Amino acid sequence: MRRFALFGECLTVGVLVLLAALPVVTLVPALAAGCAHIKAHVDGETTSVRAFFARVRAALPGGWVMSVGVVVGFVVLVVDVVFLRTRVAGGDVVAVVCGVAAVGLAVVVLRAAARWSVGLRWSVVLREAGRRAVSDFGGSLLLVMSLAVLLIVTWQLPPLLLPMAGCVLMAAVAVDRRHSAVAPPPVPR
Repeated sequence: MRRFALFGECLTVGVLVLLAALPVVTLVPALAAGCAHIKAHVDGETTSVRAFFARVRAALPGGWVMSVGVVVGFVVLVVDVVFLRTRVAGGDVVAVVCGVAAVGLAVVVLRAAARWSVGLRWSVVLREAGRRAVSDFGGSLLLVMSLAVLLIVTWQLPPLLLPMAGCVLMAAVAVDRRHSAVAPPPVPR
């Protein structure tokens, strides 16, 4: 029964994150609030809708800047694929490189969203997410697989975007907790 409750929470988080991310500049804070919401559910803390939007508000300072950067990064990669692939010799190679870069950017964003908590600065979270994306290759590969499942499932049945978005965030939280359980504690500087 508890697993079904977690799936129900993933569905709720998927809906809330997609609603909160509609203004685009709230994309990363919405993802971070979704991950924090799933962590709260697993830890037995409050998971009310009001608590979710309080987490979004807490993630907004600095998070909106990261959201703009992420959106611009994805737009640049898509434009590169669309224009260079058809108009430049060797454009297929560019498309593959841009695809790999987009997946890498998505993994770093998911790791940053899972790592964020109230009081942490986004610059620190982003640096740590980049480090973890490289040092924990197995976890990054798990996130790539969760994104692949998201794309395949929603391509086949678009309404499943809502629960699948929550499942991807749950995967990000699981990878973050998995890495935290095996990683040595950070050394204070």
